[in-house]
Parts: sequence; C-alpha cells; structure tokens
Amino acid sequence: MPSLYLIAILVAWFCAHLIKYIFICNKNKSLKVSWRVLDSGGMPSAHTAVLSSVAMVIGLVDGFNSGLFALAIVILAIVMHDAVRVRRSSGEQGLAISQMIKEQKSSIKTPRIFKGHTPLEVVFGLILGIVVGLIVFLATK
Repeated sequence: MPSLYLIAILVAWFCAHLIKYIFICNKNKSLKVSWRVLDSGGMPSAHTAVLSSVAMVIGLVDGFNSGLFALAIVILAIVMHDAVRVRRSSGEQGLAISQMIKEQKSSIKTPRIFKGHTPLEVVFGLILGIVVGLIVFLATK
C-alpha cells in the first residue's frame, strides 16, 4: 500500500491546483489551460494545503503528541508566515519596481512578479489540507 503521507500530499497538491485553475478560468472567462496555475500565489495556497494535509495525516497516524507532528506544525507555520509576509511583500515590491521602470520608460527589463498569498488564500489552503488529510486517512482505513 502506498504511503498515506504521500497520498495526502499528492491529493492536496492536485486539489489546490485544480481550484486555482477554476479561479483563473473564471477570472479570464476562458477554459484555456494556463501555466499560471502552477505559479506561486493565488487561491488557495498549495504549499499550505500540502503541508497541512500531511500534518493532519501525521497527527492521525502517529499521534498529535508525537515529535513528528510537532515538526510538521512548525514547518507549516513557517511556510504560512513566508507566504503571507515574505513572498507577499517581495511581490508588492516587484510591482512597485515594475511600475517605476515603466514610468521612467527605462530599457531595464521588468522582473517577473510572484505576488505571494493573502491571508485568506493561506487560510483556505490550510482548511483544504486538513480536509484532504482527514479524507485520505478515513478512506484508507
């Protein structure tokens, strides 16, 4: 039997990117496949979904008092903080730099910008991951 941990990771990753694809299609009013679905940022946070799903499975299989679960929670907290604070901030700075380059009509190539996540996108990724982890655990019992 394949690892529950890996199943949870793959299912959460797939579900998060499927939801991102639906949001992008709705926003663009087109079903055209876009590689933007794999870009950083957007609804929901796939990183958060993946880590929260595996943390949930770890808690259910190994125990919520286990050292492995504690480690998973610490890593999840770091990733969530990074998505909202660090990557979001660098994305906003990238937008400002791009705007300045355009306003100055500079020959400098504008950077590729990844916006990071809003708190809502991270919370939705967290909820998605917890639900996926629980479903994977219950489906394989």
